[in-house]
Amino acid sequence: MKTIKKMFEHLNWANQLILETLQNAETDEKHLSLFSHILYSEQVWLTRLKGMDTSQMPIWSDGDITVCANLIKENEENFKTLLEELVKTGLDNLITYTNSSGKEFKTSIRDILTHVALHGQYHRGQINSRLRVDGFEPVNIDYITFVR
Repeated sequence: MKTIKKMFEHLNWANQLILETLQNAETDEKHLSLFSHILYSEQVWLTRLKGMDTSQMPIWSDGDITVCANLIKENEENFKTLLEELVKTGLDNLITYTNSSGKEFKTSIRDILTHVALHGQYHRGQINSRLRVDGFEPVNIDYITFVR
């Protein structure tokens, strides 16, 4: 659980750095689309972890920097609450959910949380690549930088 919590501290730190960079740079819709995808996906997984239906939730949506800022705060609070609750119930419990294509899966909470942390890092890397192409300095969001 300690490692999972640290991964989510890193996730929140990295999201905040990307947000600040996008707020200060003249970026296009592609950056915001990827960033909002990260944040909406976090919401979808939170909802699935609570055993609720996600079929009407967006995964890809038009990006808006203000919406992204609000999603970061909301997701951070909700994941902190969830992680505290999981200390009592455990990470190896399986949950059943339906993906965006309508297919049902059973996956451990541990694997879902690991996926959420890695999924965001993958897309933040895409954002950094696009920033570099557009002439902006990429954001150092490496985990080792976070723990230093």
